[in-house]
Amino acid sequence: MSLHVDAGAATRTPAPPPRRHGRARSNRSFLSWLDLKAAPYFLISPYYLLFLLFGIFPLGFTLWYSLFKYDLTGIKKWIGMGNYSALLSDSAFWNAVVNTLGMFVIATVPQILLALLLANALNKRIRGRLFVRLGVLLPLVTSVVAVAVVFTQLYGRDWGLINWILSWFGVDPVSWKTERIPSWLAISTMIDWRWTGYNAIIFLAGMQTIPKDLYEAAAIDGASRRRQFWRITVPMLRPTMIFVVLNSTIGGLTLFSEPTTFYNGNVHGGSNSQFQTVSMFIFEQGFREFDYGYASAAAWLLFLMILIGSLINFLFIRRIGGNK
Repeated sequence: MSLHVDAGAATRTPAPPPRRHGRARSNRSFLSWLDLKAAPYFLISPYYLLFLLFGIFPLGFTLWYSLFKYDLTGIKKWIGMGNYSALLSDSAFWNAVVNTLGMFVIATVPQILLALLLANALNKRIRGRLFVRLGVLLPLVTSVVAVAVVFTQLYGRDWGLINWILSWFGVDPVSWKTERIPSWLAISTMIDWRWTGYNAIIFLAGMQTIPKDLYEAAAIDGASRRRQFWRITVPMLRPTMIFVVLNSTIGGLTLFSEPTTFYNGNVHGGSNSQFQTVSMFIFEQGFREFDYGYASAAAWLLFLMILIGSLINFLFIRRIGGNK
């Protein structure tokens, strides 16, 4: 027997095993992309889906209804921009716009200034600091109806505490519910009492992110606490201030609960509509007069008011931070 050895077989190298490194690297790259790029969108998608369902869709549906003459009887007639042109010549609507802007200015400007000063005081080392900070939020959790009952008694014409105090200075009794400016002031105090503490807590959270080194350096240079507040605290709070101002703008222009409860739940806004807001006007047209198309057009005009007001306030706050 002889052994025959194939020389070619002796020199032939074995076939390499299939490469798995490229596939594993590809899988790791896909998982990394899924974790870093796709996962954030997946996690925030519930909010946007809900916003699409309860935000974008109602906006589009309201815009569509605003182009029709549509009421409770089922009459639906295309009138195009007829509702908008009627609104722009409606004195009741413009009265609501003036009331809304007036109470917005009277309530929002002092509210933000007081919240800023209150947050600066809460940011200092004081005894019982935690309980004081929680205390400023108590008005927020109070029922709007309870607040209205208390403030209605305070602003009573004959037996109200405010008129009683004013009588010390020889001021005649003020009709807080029947006169325009006094009713604005009364409702504005209700708003400030409820929301000043909330805004102060937000400002306080922003103040605690400011580096302490800036204050120490300013103190070494001889800057007083007042100068530090206006030169360091306020400019560094610009992002927080933008949020507070925009949030207050939206809340102020959509004012509904306080003036409604101030007049015993009547959305007419007093005997002469002296404090009826645009939100109350929309509710009255839609659910009292049952003119859904007209109310939808008013809602879209209010939406445009909010956009314009937010843009103006945003540009104003940017200037405070030093960006021209």
